[in-house]
Amino acid sequence: MTTAPLVRFAPSPTGYLHIGNARPALLNALFARARGGRFLLRLDDTDRERSTQAFADAVSEDLAWLGIVPDLFARQSDRVARHDAAAERLKALGRLYPCYETQEELERRRRRQLGRGQPPIYDRAALSLTEAERAALEAEGRHPHWRFKLDVRTVAWTDLVRGEAHVDCASLSDPVLIRADGSYLYTLPSVVDDAEMGITHVIRGEDHVTNTGVQVQIFEALDAPVPVFGHHNLLTTADGEGLSKRLGHLSLRGLREAGYEPGAVRSLAVLTGSAESVRAVAGLDELAALVDLAQISRAPAKFDPHELDGLNARLVHAMPYAEVAERLTALGVPPERAESFWATVRPNLAKVSEAGDWWRVVAGPVTPVLPDPTFIGAAAALLPAEPWDGETWKAWTNAVKAATGAKGKALFMPLRLAITGLEHGPDLAGLLPLIGRDAVLRRLAGAA
Repeated sequence: MTTAPLVRFAPSPTGYLHIGNARPALLNALFARARGGRFLLRLDDTDRERSTQAFADAVSEDLAWLGIVPDLFARQSDRVARHDAAAERLKALGRLYPCYETQEELERRRRRQLGRGQPPIYDRAALSLTEAERAALEAEGRHPHWRFKLDVRTVAWTDLVRGEAHVDCASLSDPVLIRADGSYLYTLPSVVDDAEMGITHVIRGEDHVTNTGVQVQIFEALDAPVPVFGHHNLLTTADGEGLSKRLGHLSLRGLREAGYEPGAVRSLAVLTGSAESVRAVAGLDELAALVDLAQISRAPAKFDPHELDGLNARLVHAMPYAEVAERLTALGVPPERAESFWATVRPNLAKVSEAGDWWRVVAGPVTPVLPDPTFIGAAAALLPAEPWDGETWKAWTNAVKAATGAKGKALFMPLRLAITGLEHGPDLAGLLPLIGRDAVLRRLAGAA
């Protein structure tokens, strides 16, 4: 029997999530959803200086907006004792060793290697230090950083996205796992937590491929099961620029505040750079059915933020009233008139928030534009009595056409300008009953 997957999304709470972060979060959540698995949100908050509770809260809020509700939650900062135990075990095995070089010394060494045509990898000089030499360095006030001793071999795995993949660890420096101040870099805590929490699949960006070669060796050194890995392409701007938390206009919070629908953001974040065409997909189940990690392109996933506008508009145009009822009330639309109003304005909206602008056109005041007062006066005299319905506009304009001879744009544009003050907008057949006869007469007379 196949075990249901347990996946994780492990952001650092050092800034707001952006649409590039949404990609791995969604790919993990949708992978689990399609297979009856579970999703863990783990905050990798070992960066004590930059991690904040405000950013941690924002991560949860952004995921909830995307429709991702974690099944499990953890913080790395709560698990430091487990990381310490693993580090001590690696030290006892001789796989984690102390190094005392300063950054300046390491840089000089790298420059010499490059000058000799050698690869600039760490030469393991620290392994040759005697106990006396180490003691002398510590007496100078130096504190060691700790490197993981890599086996000089190729690590291979079957990648969910890339197929057969490998990393030649002979080409890598032994990675630093613990800084001189005793704090951990990302690598070891991630392995320890993945192992102890039972993560079965690690789906992350292709910028982690080299990390995977290193981490597989750490899993094996700790006698821990190695998860299945998948490395997807990264979202970039249309110019190929990588995304980062400094691009605030692409933050999930910024997109939400700008009025975009989570379905549009999900669709763009997941389908860009895959074999599926980018289209507006409203539901998570439908989107999960479209995700095939093996069909994700190896090329960078370039996206155009303007594409989000089209996706958003298509979702809005298909939204039933029940889905937006509360939002329309918040925009000031009276509940008793909201359903017919929504049916009228929905085809003209790119965002739900724009409905508020059209309600102000309905409720007034507006500034009528009267390019031909004589024509408008004739039209006002022919305005039908109430009650009005969806046929009133047609009946009225037919009567005005017969009386004045105006037709086409010459017939409809002056009436639209007088009633709404605008040259474009929703179908007046739907707007007219919402505005009402008294208000229409006032606008035809030039009053707001």
